[in-house]
Amino acid sequence: MLVVKLLLPASLLLAVIAPSDAGDAKSGRAKAMMCQACHGLDGLSKTPDAPNIAGQVEPYLVAQLQAFKTGLRKNDAMSVVTPSLSDQDIEDLAAYYSAIEIKIEKVPGE
Repeated sequence: MLVVKLLLPASLLLAVIAPSDAGDAKSGRAKAMMCQACHGLDGLSKTPDAPNIAGQVEPYLVAQLQAFKTGLRKNDAMSVVTPSLSDQDIEDLAAYYSAIEIKIEKVPGE
């Protein structure tokens, strides 16, 4: 029974983070309008409680959005937004935000 309890979450995680080419960055940009208040269209946080998501790895973004949608991960703002997202919406948003290139201009201590 313990093995089944451990394998199910692991298999769900693998299914969510498996590489996919289904995301469309152009469609994701249009869908990102709902994300801009907290994460910005540029993926850079606009509020202290929201993380920067620009340039994050696409499978990571898909996994996190799926976790919010299913309730495995909890956040008041995300619990309002993610239930209405289809799997394609999630793929498109992840494709868009992961395609944003981040440029490091200053490294502390250098």
